[in-house]
Amino acid sequence: MRALPFSTFRPARRMTALIAGTAAVALSLGGCAASALDGGDAPKAQAQAQASQTIARGPFVSAANPLAVEAGMKVLARGGSAVDAAVAVQAVLGLAEPQSSGLGGGAFMMVYDAQSGAITVYDGRETAPAAATPELFYENGKPLAFVDAVLSGRSTGAPGVVPMLALAQKQHGALAWSELFGDAEKLAQDGFVVSERLAGMINGDAPQAKTRWATEYFTKPDGTRYQAGETLRNPAYAETVRRIARDGAAALQQGPLAEAIVAAVHEGPRPGALTTADVAGYRPVVREAVCGPYKIYTICVPPPPSSGASVLELLAMAEQTPDIDKGPDSPEAWAAFGQLQRLMYADRDRYFGDPAFVSVPVTGLLDPAYVAERAALAPGLRGAAPFGVPAGAPNVGADATREPAGTSHLVVVDAQGNAVSMTTTVESLFGSGRMAGGFFLNNQLTDFSLVPTASDGTPAANAVAAGKRPRSSMSPALILDREGRLVGLLGSPGGSSILAYNAKALIGALAWGLPLQQAFDLPNLVAKGDGFGADTEGFPASVREGMAARGVVLQPNTTETSGLHGGLWRNGRWDGAADSRREGVARTQ
Repeated sequence: MRALPFSTFRPARRMTALIAGTAAVALSLGGCAASALDGGDAPKAQAQAQASQTIARGPFVSAANPLAVEAGMKVLARGGSAVDAAVAVQAVLGLAEPQSSGLGGGAFMMVYDAQSGAITVYDGRETAPAAATPELFYENGKPLAFVDAVLSGRSTGAPGVVPMLALAQKQHGALAWSELFGDAEKLAQDGFVVSERLAGMINGDAPQAKTRWATEYFTKPDGTRYQAGETLRNPAYAETVRRIARDGAAALQQGPLAEAIVAAVHEGPRPGALTTADVAGYRPVVREAVCGPYKIYTICVPPPPSSGASVLELLAMAEQTPDIDKGPDSPEAWAAFGQLQRLMYADRDRYFGDPAFVSVPVTGLLDPAYVAERAALAPGLRGAAPFGVPAGAPNVGADATREPAGTSHLVVVDAQGNAVSMTTTVESLFGSGRMAGGFFLNNQLTDFSLVPTASDGTPAANAVAAGKRPRSSMSPALILDREGRLVGLLGSPGGSSILAYNAKALIGALAWGLPLQQAFDLPNLVAKGDGFGADTEGFPASVREGMAARGVVLQPNTTETSGLHGGLWRNGRWDGAADSRREGVARTQ
């Protein structure tokens, strides 16, 4: 079946079924609905019943902490929408998994409307303060050391996730906003059990866990730090979510919480320039999805400043590369996957940034002729790939952006089939390490290129500017059939490796036909620059040797590991999955 062409997705009203006669086969992941012809017209009631079977309905939630998943399932059980449940999930994640995301961070959210088939992208990426300059992270004429930039007040942008969720819930919510924070408030007030992963971060080497704010929060009265299995209380967080439940995003953007955010940012060393006006003036952006074909499906992702279109470029190149389809036991497939990544990352790093400040050549990058030209380079690559020059490419300089660990992903589908795929972050582990109102503040501004210009003065696409949103690797994805019906959704944390992790999962599930959990648990391979970082021991020796014979020599992966969460609609039910590398779960009714 021919896949849909690349597009900026504006689907018409969703076709609910293809029905003729008295029987039809419901939608499955393997293709579009089929019909059994018997020469007669089906009664209207039977047709409506059959149509309802083709909709990928919930309740379904997959997220990185069981407490957050439970909060989302409770909202769905009360008749809440997918967006309602996502609000509840985020509120609990910010408490129970604060190393990854929270109320002081940002996110990209993809919302699928089951009735119309429409997709809406909500951009909750943080913005640089009005006083920011391209040399934001310079000191004495030189760039700061990265860790010093992260820990500084300069790293925090105006928080975006709460305003973004408030806007999305206003447009897609079924319950009152005030009813979505009960689990988060109770867990914060009464206490929640510290997980193994959180305990490891609390007691680990990340400098953000050692700031005065984090030390105060994570230290028990006896002077020791919290360990796994112990109960941690956060009354300040409980008060924050009570205020947000009552007053909406204004509770965070104005008044005492906004003032507390700015006060924390302005503390030394290296205070930031964020003001209460910057926090109050933040606005989420509603954008149109970028969609492209893969096999018989259509994959939809957010546009820039997200890097989702880079995943589409890689998948398009994979369609030009027969070795990819040889499967997970093939060294040829994995070697090709690594080389295609090098090409994809070279293009992403060169061109992606905030589209309000730089022209990102998305259409050119996904043009079939350009894709074929890039894919043809893969077999001969030795070392780092050069960036290409697609149609519409601007003259931009080399990039010097670093993306450390600290992100989460969640998916939700409600009883009507409406869905959310959302990647959310405070950037590094515990963000900047600074806190206000019981939550950590982001260090998203270190997602800008720390060096704003090339040696000839040409600015990088991702250079700092006042009011600008930093480039993001967050790429929440929706998977549609040819009729625009939802058949899957997924995403991952992982810094810049998100692009590799999402692509691996999509190829594993859609090209190699694996159950989603198996696709998620495949070993990771991240090929950026001149190396191949991998879950080396996860590859059989024969595959490693075959890859090495093709110039792909694996080294241990030094980037943040994957945390894939998602689901595929298969055989009339959700094939849900949560990456075994983390603590998440996937739940249906």
